[in-house]
Amino acid sequence: MSQPSDQHHASRRQALRGLTAVGLAAALGQGAWAQPVTRRDGPTPPELAQSMPQARLQGSSRFRYYGFHVYDAQLWVPPTFDAAKLFSQPFALSLIYARSLKARDIAERSVQEMRRQTTLSEAEAQRWVQAMTAAFADVRDGDRLTGLHLVDAGASFFFNGQATQSINDKRFAALFFGIWLSSATSAPGLRRDLLGA
Repeated sequence: MSQPSDQHHASRRQALRGLTAVGLAAALGQGAWAQPVTRRDGPTPPELAQSMPQARLQGSSRFRYYGFHVYDAQLWVPPTFDAAKLFSQPFALSLIYARSLKARDIAERSVQEMRRQTTLSEAEAQRWVQAMTAAFADVRDGDRLTGLHLVDAGASFFFNGQATQSINDKRFAALFFGIWLSSATSAPGLRRDLLGA
């Protein structure tokens, strides 16, 4: 069996350095993919204890980029959750990272993915990048970012269980969570895994 060339290794290293995303799947088709994580048990993130005390895990998926594990995604929902009415009910999306990424890079990539769904003004995009940078923090292996979708109120974010930032903008919330959950997502496999379809 032949060994991978130095050029192959360099390409993978360059791809990994270029990964400044929430995983988000514009990279799908460019070496990225989701892998179902079938585990349905495990503890509910403590940040949901007050806001969604009966939360259950609806679905989960592992996101990889050129073979590198980037994060595991989990969708937490209330007992009455109905996927057909997704954005008219509360839910939480947790990302448990396996790599180090800068908050600003995550925020900028998020805006790129949101622009795949609709047109954003430059002012709107910059306002959201600033808010998300404050909400996300720089992540390392094992860190957890959780976004809580608030019906008609926007989104609240948590870093390793601690509240960081609320963004009181319903349009922002729909587009942000739509990165993973909208029918227009660039990662339909990841969406399917999270929604348990």
